[in-house]
Amino acid sequence: MNITLQLPEDIARHLTSGWRDLSRAALESLALEAYRARKLTSEQVRRLLGFSNRYELDGFLKQHEVWLDYSVSDLERDRETHRRLGI
Repeated sequence: MNITLQLPEDIARHLTSGWRDLSRAALESLALEAYRARKLTSEQVRRLLGFSNRYELDGFLKQHEVWLDYSVSDLERDRETHRRLGI
């Protein structure tokens, strides 16, 4: 899906002076707010923003002072991974 935003020229100029890629900034803002509102999972945010792993997502969220939800199922999955790796 494509989304188009109409911005007054003066506001667009002001915003582009602060962000090199306004489209990416808008996408990141949407993803952050959707995650905060629990409309998207961390996995969905990771895919939406094109991060290859959870560590990249974690760094991005920390940079924006948003913390990952770590569920019991996440813990169990990590435990199973550790068992398989012998950690």
